[in-house]
Amino acid sequence: MISDKSPVRFHGALPEQVEVVIIGAGVIGVSTAWFLARHGVSVLICDKGRVAGEQSSRNWGWVRQQGRDGAELPIMIDSINHWEKISEELGEDVGFTRQGVMYLARHDSELEEFAKWLEIARPHQLDSRIIDAAEVDRLIGEKPGQWRGALITPSDGRAEPFTAVPAMARKLAEDGVTIRENCAVRMLDIEGGKVAGVITEHGRVKAPIVLCAGGAWSSQFVGNHDIRLPQLTVRATVARTEPVAELFSGNAAGGGLAFRRRQDGGYTLAPGGTNEHFLGADSFRFFREFLPVLMESRKNLKLRIGEDLWTRLFPERHWQANDVSPFERTRVLNPSPSAEAIELINARLARYLPSLGSVPLAESWAGMIDVTPDVVPVMDQVDAYPGLYLATGFSGHGFGFGPGAGEVMARMIMGQSAVHDLRRFRFSRFSDGSKMVPGPGL
Repeated sequence: MISDKSPVRFHGALPEQVEVVIIGAGVIGVSTAWFLARHGVSVLICDKGRVAGEQSSRNWGWVRQQGRDGAELPIMIDSINHWEKISEELGEDVGFTRQGVMYLARHDSELEEFAKWLEIARPHQLDSRIIDAAEVDRLIGEKPGQWRGALITPSDGRAEPFTAVPAMARKLAEDGVTIRENCAVRMLDIEGGKVAGVITEHGRVKAPIVLCAGGAWSSQFVGNHDIRLPQLTVRATVARTEPVAELFSGNAAGGGLAFRRRQDGGYTLAPGGTNEHFLGADSFRFFREFLPVLMESRKNLKLRIGEDLWTRLFPERHWQANDVSPFERTRVLNPSPSAEAIELINARLARYLPSLGSVPLAESWAGMIDVTPDVVPVMDQVDAYPGLYLATGFSGHGFGFGPGAGEVMARMIMGQSAVHDLRRFRFSRFSDGSKMVPGPGL
C-alpha cells in the first residue's frame, strides 16, 4: 500500500516556469499530463504526498464501460481503448486485460434495471447483454441456481491500481515531465485576476494554466480562493485474498459483494454499495445539493461520527502563502479499513462464493472517495480565475475513466474543440439552478 511512509521516488527539480501545473498525481492528473506531453506541452505535476497515494491506488481496479452515466459512456469507451494502448507503451505489465464485467441479479427487478441501462449503451454498439441463470452458472460455477441472470460486457477490463499509475508516472518522467512528490501546492498565484502560477511549499512556479486534480482535497484547495465546490467524501473498504484457483476471470458484483481477479492470482473484494460518510461542517454546508443522492443511496450509505470530529466540524478554510497548509499536515489520506465492512465481505463470501470464503484475506485497506452531488465529475475551467481548470469528483469510478478524462482535460487546456458533449460535467451546474440528477447507481 502506498502511504506517506513509502519512499519518495519522484523529486524533479522545481522549474521556474512551465506551461501547465497539475495539482495531484493521481490517475486524472497523470493521465492529463500523458496527453499534454505528447503535444509538447511543458508540465509540472505536484503532489503533497505520493504518486497515486490515495484513491488511485486504493480502488477496485475495474476499467468498465458497463453501468456508466450516459454522458460518461463515450468518454469511457475512449478511456478503455487508451488503457490498452498505454499498457502497451509502458513496457511493463500493469495487469490490464479485457476479461469482462458482470453485474449479477438475484431478482427479476434487478434484471429490469439492467435492461434500462442497455438503452443507454445501445447507440454505442457495446457488446453488453443480459444473460440467463444457466450462462451465469457456466461462467462462475459456484452454488448453481443462486442468480437469476446478469448484465455482462465482455469487452470491459481491469488493471492493477498499485502499479498502473506509478508506471505511467515513471514513463512521463523518462520523457521529461517534471513530477515532484512531497510538494504541496499551498495556493494559486494570482495576478490581475488571472492565474499566474502556483505557490508551493518549496517556492513559486510561474504558469498561465493550473489544473486542480486533487481528489478529496479539491474543495478545500479552491475554497481558499473563495470558490465553492460542493464535494464530500465517503470511506470505502477493500480487501484481497491470497492466490486461489480461478473462479471468474473478470470483475463481478452481486448480492452486495464485488470481486475481481487479480494479476497475482488472488481476488480483490469489496462490500458493494456500502460506503461511510463521516459527518462534518461540509455535510451541512452542502446538504441541499446532496439531498437527491442522499435520498437515493440512503440504504447503502452509513453516517459516522469518527474520532476526528472536531477537525471536520471546524476545518481550516483560509491560509496564506507563507502558512503551512492542510495538505502538508496530511501527506497521504490513509483511513483505517472498516471492521464492519470486512465482516460483510466474509459473510457474503460464505453465502455466495464459499470457495473464496475459505481463502485467507491477505490485506485490507480503505480510501476516501470524493463525491459530487450528482455522482459525476467536474471537468471544466473556472470562470472566476482565467487559467484555472478543475478535474475532480470522480465519485469512486475515476480509475478506469482516468485516461479518457485526461484526454478531455488536455484538449480543453490546449484550446482544442471538445470531441464529446461536456455539459454534464460543467462546474456551473452547482450554481446555475440546475437540478441535481444522480447518475445510474450501477
